[in-house]
Amino acid sequence: MKPYLSVVIPSYNEMKNLDRGVLDDVLQYLKKQSYTWEIILTDDGSTDGTTKQLHAFAQKDKRITVVENVHAGKAPTVTSGMLAAKGEWRLFTDFDQSTPLAEVEKILRYTKTGYSVIIGSREMVGATRDKEPFYRRLMGRGFNLVVQIFAVPGILDTQCGFKLFSAEATETLFNKLYIYGSKEERRDAYTGAFDVELLYLAHKLGFKIQEVPIIWYHNTTERVSPIKDSLRMFRDILRIRLARIQGKYIL
Repeated sequence: MKPYLSVVIPSYNEMKNLDRGVLDDVLQYLKKQSYTWEIILTDDGSTDGTTKQLHAFAQKDKRITVVENVHAGKAPTVTSGMLAAKGEWRLFTDFDQSTPLAEVEKILRYTKTGYSVIIGSREMVGATRDKEPFYRRLMGRGFNLVVQIFAVPGILDTQCGFKLFSAEATETLFNKLYIYGSKEERRDAYTGAFDVELLYLAHKLGFKIQEVPIIWYHNTTERVSPIKDSLRMFRDILRIRLARIQGKYIL
């Protein structure tokens, strides 16, 4: 039977987070829910033993599936997990659980009100950002200003890794990614602005989008290069606009 909720969790060299027991917390939370669910663990070609641990964890419950991918970055890893999922609603959430899975209760409230894309927001009134460095918040606000001008007007936070899509929105949007549709193997752990491309497509295709304030805890990571990543993401926003002008999107 099709589950009500699919929880898609991308991973890349996550032994540190596995040792914190983040997946156990996710599983215990879901086991308490009255709705049907599944967990999709989609791995981005980890090299530190993460994949082996994911398979071991999957033995704890038949509703857990592991999807292995070549190391191509977060966008294709999330995409493969979302498209492998079977849920009526499909959430992708960061492995480190910066936004705890329990926050899904806030966004599930909107599933019966005509919204197809419901996203967590750290910028709305009522949101909580815990221990975030000032420079990261400043970067985020600057980036979002660019996003609103060039890609997705009206969205306060496109980059929060806590987004819920209906099955229809999932199948439509993730199959139309152009800038982030490549599965070419890469060496770095670049995340990029694939959320922007998803929301841009959702906006252009008429899917109703709702932002919801959530709790978000800052977790220190060495994967973010503030200057380098900001420049790359800005470049990709321009590429999204150019792709639209060139007719690369089938809308």
